[in-house]
Amino acid sequence: MEEGFSLWANPSSPHAEGRKARAALEDARERVKRALGWEGEVILTSGASEAAALAFGESQAMYEAVSKVEHDALWSEVEYRGASAIEVAIDGSIDFTSIEKAVVAAEPYIDFPYTVAVGAQHINSETGNRQDIGSIASLVHGNDGLLVVDCSQSAGKFAIPKLADMAIVSAHKFGGPIGVGALLVRDFSILHPRGGQERGYRRGTENLPGVLGMAAALEACGEPYVDPGILEPLDQLAQECRDLGGTWLPDRLSDPTPYIRAIAMPKMSGSAQVMRFDMAGISVSQGSACSSGTMKTSHVLQAMQVEPDVADRTIRASFGWNTTREEVERFCEVWLELAKQ
Repeated sequence: MEEGFSLWANPSSPHAEGRKARAALEDARERVKRALGWEGEVILTSGASEAAALAFGESQAMYEAVSKVEHDALWSEVEYRGASAIEVAIDGSIDFTSIEKAVVAAEPYIDFPYTVAVGAQHINSETGNRQDIGSIASLVHGNDGLLVVDCSQSAGKFAIPKLADMAIVSAHKFGGPIGVGALLVRDFSILHPRGGQERGYRRGTENLPGVLGMAAALEACGEPYVDPGILEPLDQLAQECRDLGGTWLPDRLSDPTPYIRAIAMPKMSGSAQVMRFDMAGISVSQGSACSSGTMKTSHVLQAMQVEPDVADRTIRASFGWNTTREEVERFCEVWLELAKQ
């Protein structure tokens, strides 16, 4: 990022300083592609929300269909256009009967080369559940649709699904700077160009320091993203949670992943837990971070038919590249203290 701040010129400017900034920007774009193993195009954005707006607002598909467990930012982009809602099973996996109805019902239209743009999170931001993207892609592509995969929670941690037509990436989710992200696109032909920068697919001067920071963060991501030994105390907490009458949500999921855990504490609301953990110096959320300020019941848990009382008592704890074992142990200690009160 320091290098980016020293390159003060607009990458679109034709003078020498602008060309220097452009060269750094394009180099970072290639680094992002290599780090993610993406062979298509990369449109640099201000984050996942803008990437979602591009993917759905400018796709060459006639209709839109989005699963009920998608992030609020994605739903806010498509809901007002009347996107079809795809149901999920009680284990958080997309219901294939529902997705089939959505893609089959979308009739081809002469001015649109694709019937429907289907949105599916790779890993859910509230539960950590992973979707079977390969099976979803087979169903969508078999009906002349486009598949948009929200990889905000998986990029840098797991491989980007190769069968995605578009993938959404957010830098701060893997240790990069806030306010930068990307839309990975299989081919520019699946989007309407809207003019401006990024080969005419996005308006606004690129955030060069942010893009360089995103590339560096991706290259620094290890495998695994977090050493399993750091998260080991959570295994004991899971058993303690069950013994105390709480609900360990990963038990219900079709494919739980390690870096996000949803946990329902017995007899204490999620909003009360958020405040109590904050007083103990620990940051947790009720629902996704972008919507938790409202302290409302999670739409994700509602879609999964989680009992209202359990949903009200559920918090989300997430663990990142800089999480230490001591911090995980402290989280478990505070959770048990509160649960036993």
